[in-house]
Amino acid sequence: MIPYGRQHIDDDDISSVIKTLSSDWLTQGPKVPLFEQALAAYCSVQHGVAVNSATSALHLACLVLGINENDTVWTSPNSFVASANCARYCGATVDFVDIDIATGNMCTIALEEKLKLSQEMDCLPKAIIPVHFAGQSCDMEKIAELARQYNFKVIEDASHAVGAKYKGKPVGSCEFSDICVFSFHPVKIITTLEGGMAMTNNIDFANSMRLLRSHGVTNDPSQMQGDSHGMWYYQQIELGFNYRMNDVEAALGLSQLIKLNDFITQRQCIAKRYQDLLKDSIDVVPLSISPDNYSSFHLFVVKVDVATSEDKRHLVSLMRQSGIFAHVHYIPIHMQPYYQKLGFSQGDFPQAECYYNQAITLPIFPSLTMTSLDAIIQTLKRHLRTIKGANS
Repeated sequence: MIPYGRQHIDDDDISSVIKTLSSDWLTQGPKVPLFEQALAAYCSVQHGVAVNSATSALHLACLVLGINENDTVWTSPNSFVASANCARYCGATVDFVDIDIATGNMCTIALEEKLKLSQEMDCLPKAIIPVHFAGQSCDMEKIAELARQYNFKVIEDASHAVGAKYKGKPVGSCEFSDICVFSFHPVKIITTLEGGMAMTNNIDFANSMRLLRSHGVTNDPSQMQGDSHGMWYYQQIELGFNYRMNDVEAALGLSQLIKLNDFITQRQCIAKRYQDLLKDSIDVVPLSISPDNYSSFHLFVVKVDVATSEDKRHLVSLMRQSGIFAHVHYIPIHMQPYYQKLGFSQGDFPQAECYYNQAITLPIFPSLTMTSLDAIIQTLKRHLRTIKGANS
């Protein structure tokens, strides 16, 4: 079975992990701050805060921006549920902005229209979480312009986009946002097993996230109340969480980071081959890439011309039977039972729903061979012809 995504672990990665396992530090040692500093330098941002998952990073980002039960946060319906859940953890109301069906990203036209209406109703969001779907940045310059106009905070969910660029600058630089979040899950661009990191240029946000990721506990005398009892002393000054990344994970991350540019180049080559094979197709159309973007291609998504949801289900099933793990990203968040219990309904975000009915994710990862890639497209086209023939 060819998976839709796969980590790439080499001998250097294994050696880095073994070396750390043989050291005195397994949990909170020197590798975590080294990884934070290295990725921050790569992204041209001042601070990185490593945590145990991107979900944790999104939660901490919401907390340090002061999001609470009195606030509303908007995000994209075309994402994994964590992009919305992070605001719910803070008690906030969640709403969505429909997507541009050509890219899968938040539509800034829809965003601007929704902001104008919300201003008239005096219910503007406290923050917006644009999602860089499949590795392509949203139109962050426009979103930042709207943030200044309507006074909301911006958290980039760049879980798919480490190594990507927007307008020639690294995603994660936070030029157009308050905080940017990466994921290091094994199917992502680089991996730390599980793990994530929040990037920011705001030292207060960074310090607050570092405190909250570690139970809200500090041994810094300048942050404590009263006198220290001794060198062993610590105080809990906030209600925090155990969201820390450990040194073994960070050692793997440091080794993977060295290869990040190579990984992106390989993914770009695979995506280019897919695009070339599909350039004349009207039945299978890849997502569009904006000229402002250098995508990390975490996913390679195509929209297929099928008549019904049953046809799409049959197509994915046939692909898997043929040894190709085609997948679907994503079921629109507002269609999940939890969010429907909050009042959302099918039809609320028609572009995201239309996209979902057409989208299929094809395999993309650095070790995917061009021979396998060609076979994937041939197989996809063959099964699509079979389904269309059965319907004619």
